[in-house]
This record gives sequence, C-alpha cells and structure tokens, in this order.
Amino acid sequence: MRKSGLLIALVVFTGFSFLSVRKTDAQTAKAGKPISPDLFGLFFEDINYSADGGLYAELVQNRSFEYNPTERREWSQFSFWEYISPGYSYGRISVETKTPVHPNNPHYMVLTVEFVGSYEQFKGESGVGIKNSGFDGMVVRAGEKYNFSLFVQQLSDAPVLLSVTLQTPKGKVLAEASVSTASKTWQKYTATLTAVEGTDSASLVVLAKTEGQLALDMISLFPEKTFKNRTNGLRADLAQKLADMKPAFIRFPGGCLVHGDGLGNMYRWKNTIGPIEERKAQRNIWGYHQTAGLGYLEYFQFCEDIGAKPLPVVPAAVSCQNSGGTWRIGGTGQKAIPDEEMDEYIQEMLDLIEWANGPATSEWGAKRATAGHPESFNLEYIGVGNEDKITPEFEERFKEIYDAVKTKHPEITVIGTVGPFHSGEDFEKGWKIAEELKLQMVDEHYYVQPEWLMANVHRYDKYPRSSGKVYLGEYASWGNKLKNAIAEAAYLTGLERNGDVVHLASYAPLLAKKGFTQWTTDMIFFDNVNILLTPNYHVQKMFMTNQGETWFDKIISKNESDTTLAASCVQDSKTGDIILKLVNYSDTGKPMKVNLGKFGKIAPQAEQTVLSGQPGDENTFENLQKIIPVTSSIEVAKSFEYAAPPMSLTVIRIKESGKK
Repeated sequence: MRKSGLLIALVVFTGFSFLSVRKTDAQTAKAGKPISPDLFGLFFEDINYSADGGLYAELVQNRSFEYNPTERREWSQFSFWEYISPGYSYGRISVETKTPVHPNNPHYMVLTVEFVGSYEQFKGESGVGIKNSGFDGMVVRAGEKYNFSLFVQQLSDAPVLLSVTLQTPKGKVLAEASVSTASKTWQKYTATLTAVEGTDSASLVVLAKTEGQLALDMISLFPEKTFKNRTNGLRADLAQKLADMKPAFIRFPGGCLVHGDGLGNMYRWKNTIGPIEERKAQRNIWGYHQTAGLGYLEYFQFCEDIGAKPLPVVPAAVSCQNSGGTWRIGGTGQKAIPDEEMDEYIQEMLDLIEWANGPATSEWGAKRATAGHPESFNLEYIGVGNEDKITPEFEERFKEIYDAVKTKHPEITVIGTVGPFHSGEDFEKGWKIAEELKLQMVDEHYYVQPEWLMANVHRYDKYPRSSGKVYLGEYASWGNKLKNAIAEAAYLTGLERNGDVVHLASYAPLLAKKGFTQWTTDMIFFDNVNILLTPNYHVQKMFMTNQGETWFDKIISKNESDTTLAASCVQDSKTGDIILKLVNYSDTGKPMKVNLGKFGKIAPQAEQTVLSGQPGDENTFENLQKIIPVTSSIEVAKSFEYAAPPMSLTVIRIKESGKK
C-alpha cells in the first residue's frame, strides 16, 4: 500500500526531512539514475469550450441542428441560427427527422422558399435563408480562404441556387460563392470563400435565390489554414502553442468527460471516427454540446503531428459517481454496464487497439486506413477509468477489461485509476487493486493549494521502486498567479527526482475559453483572437522542452532546511546537454551552488531561461505578457554559484564542450 498524501504532508510539517534519509545508490551517485523519457505531457479534455469553439477549427455553431434543451434549457435545434428573408422574400424553416443524412445525425433543417423578391434595389440580396454567427462571431482575415460545405437533399423538382457569403454585422459582404443543388438524395456540396476584408465578428449567410424546398444539414466553415492545413482540422494558433511545448504524450479525451453523466453519456470512441456526418454528437458533461468533430482520428493525428505519444482514456464500464448531479449531495450516481453487455464492451476496447495499431488489412485497421492513415499510430498506453469511485462494480469490470486487454495485447500498458484525491478511501482501494493485479501504472489526480505542493515535494521519494509506476494525470495548484506556477515548478523537480517511479505527468485542465469556463484554474485561456498563456503554461513548457532521460544527484547544493528551494539536474541523451532547474519560492534571492565534476568538459557559455516576478503577478487579456520567461546567456564553469531570484524558476542548459 502507498502512504497517503495526508500522512506525507504531516511528516513534512513536523520537520522530518525525507531528503535526510533518502539513500543514494552507487549507480545514481556516479552515472545518474535513468528516468522516464515520457515524463511531461499534456492532458486534453473538452471542458471550458476547449473543443467546439476552441481547438477544433469549425466556425459554425450548431452545424447539424443537434442542440437541444437537455444540454442547456434555453437551447433548441434552431439555436444560433437566424431565419432571414431580405428583399420582401418569404418562406419558412423547420427542423425535421424523417430522412436524415445518417441515423447518428438525426436532425436537419428544411428550408421552404415560397417567393424571392426581384427588386433591383436589393442588388442580389433578395432570398430566403439562414445566418449563423458562430461562437461569439467568426474571425475572418483579409486574403485568407475558408472552406464551406453542406449537405443538401433537394425536396422540390427544380434545382435551387444558393448564395453563400461571409458578412459583417452591418451586412457588408466579405466573401462570396454560390452552390446549385442537383440531387434529390443527400449530397455534399463545397465552395471556397476568399475574404477581401477582415473582421472578428463575421456571420455565415446561406441564402436561397430561387424558389423551391431543400433539406440542409452539416453546414460547415473551416479556415483553410488549420494546423498543418488538415481537413477537419485544428485552430492553428492554439494548436501551435501546444506543439511549442514539445509534450512527450497527450492524454485525451478527458477527464470526467470519459465516463460521462450516466451510462448513455459515456464517451464511446467508435462514435467519433468516420465521416463527420456519421459521428454521434451528444451532451457534454460540462453543460454544453460536443459534436465529436474533434474525435479519435483527430486526436491521434495531432499527437503524431507534434511527436507526442497518444494516451486515450476509456470508461471502466461505469459512469461518473457524480452522474445526475449527485455531487451536490455527496454521490454516488455511479452506474455499471450490465454483466450481459460486458463482452461487447470489452470487444470495443480491443477494437480500439486494433484501430490504432492493427494492419490496414484488419477489420478496424482498414477503417483507419480508409480515413487516410494506413500506418499504425503505435499506441503504447491506454487508460481505463477516470477518478472512479472504487466500488465492487467498478473493481469487477475493471478486472475484466484489464484481463482481456493484457491477454490479447500484452504489449499495451494499461493504466488504472485511484480516484480523484491524493489520499483517502478510493486512493487506498485503487492502489490495492493495482498491487493485486500487478498493474504497470496507475493514474493519480489531485488539485491542491500551492502550499501543499511545497510541503509534499518529496511525496514520491518513499514510493517502492518495484511496484507499479505513477501517472500523475491531473494536478494543479488552485490559481494562475506566479506563486502557483512556481510551487508547481518545485513539485516538478520532485517528479524528475522520482522519474523512475513517476512515469508520466500532465497538468489539467489545459484550455479555457474566455466567458465559457466551468473550471477557473487552467493552463491556457483564449478567445476567438487572443491566447493568454498563464505562468503555469510557461513552467510546463520550460520543463517539457528541457526533459532528460537521466537524473543526477548532488549536482546542486542548497540550504536543505529551506523548504522554499528546490532543484533538479537531468541530462538529455539526444544532445548530451546538462539541464539544471532551480526554484526559489520565496520573496528574496537565494544562493545555490552547482558542481559539474561528474561530467566531462563543458562549454563556458550556457543558455539561461528565467521566469520570475511578484507572487501575485498573473497574465490577463489586458496584459498578455506581463509574466514571461526571459532567455539569455550565462557563464558557467565546473563549479559555480547561482543566485536564484525571488519567486522564480531558472533553467540552465549547458552543452558539452565542442558540441553545438
């Protein structure tokens, strides 16, 4: 059994120093200790409008008319669409379900055009149609192209001419194209719109110019410049900020989103692959809508695009214990998939592995190949469960899934779960299951105050080295001020020191849209135009871009009784660079001494990056770059002293002599 986080915190508080009793073996003292090369990565969950309206580049909101009052009381299938009939034209719209594009996408709009005005003074603006302003307006940039598509079923005999425009709030046309219908069966039509002028508040207008009746669905608009210019792609600037971090892995799609609000709301990966018109949208557990446009294919592809390992998390055949709002009364609303359905559910997990890794000739590998990716995604990890209440029902189903996956795919690392806290009943029960099954890895989660992180920098020093590894899948201190980020930096040095036990770690949540947040402490905030990088982001990036595969003891010396100081030394095997991380969580500068005697010749000039400021400093949309890292050169030697600035993280990257 693991010692609980509470016990560790008590030991530290009473003045007992784990560092004073840690034993350093001979190998670590001389050659360094191998640590996980995958230590620092990203966690993505569709919370705070992170996907639709965020990372997913779709500009149209409610594109398939699937919004409904179960998601938000004020919503309907018409939400975010406006009926328009300029030029004294008239007609009507309705949402129907009789002959959908696909059963997974049941709603569509019927546009009936009874009369189109023909007055010259309207200069082509006569017609009957609909307008969508996206997620608080659509950002359109002058000279750039936008890819429009929609599905149409012609219900009247004669073809109908459609005008497609991007317009300002005052009706000025920024881009235009036209589409003429040609089929009485569902057919996809496309057009490219080139903006002659830019705005942050455009709307998409689809206007029928001739009389008739049409069924419309999947009305979509993407910037041509998505990340890596991928179809159905990601918002380029947001995705680039994640790519810049160089994460070792990305965990997706959650989070509580995974096990969902009741069995019918679980995230089922098969609903998120294939053509977007065939994917199954559903209510988001965080109180809005998820289209599944950003689905498993896109997640895996993004991982590949930025060189990160994919880490999908699937439900452990039980729903969230807080389902039905039971968190308000202490739970538990956990529901379990019935026994008679478990064989089918387990096959779903096995199919996922085949879809990710199987040859293009296999059943599910062929589906991946059809989607444009014949090569394997080289899946290594799969998480089963997320912060679950460790009930007998959970334990039984987890064991069934685990046994089936490990029997057929022993090469896959199955990651278990130990509940939502750093200690307590679920934590202990989860670790007991892990030890009984000899799990390779378990997923710990905790959100805490910065003081807790500082008091528990040595949490993992006492974890047994022969047991399962730890994936710290969700963690953060409560806040986005500099002091929160520096406390996290100190804690990360402890993860590096224990990188033989802690194999993976990811801060959470990752993204939050301004004005649409359900969780107020996040790594990156954004609106349709701006991206706010928190101090927490900068700390995470400084660690991710300076990962190493070997940790060295006794390189950095400091006052060991001063709990505001933390430090770590790793070496990057690819470059040979020696990487020092020095943290000062106090309001005064403090010295640390560096002794590089264990290493060979070093270059006299090193790269130094410092993040520092006042404890309460934070970045805002009014001041996006108040707190940012500053990079400069620093003179180093085999032995030197460094004065760590107040409330700071410093990364010093030292090259071996003669290497560039």
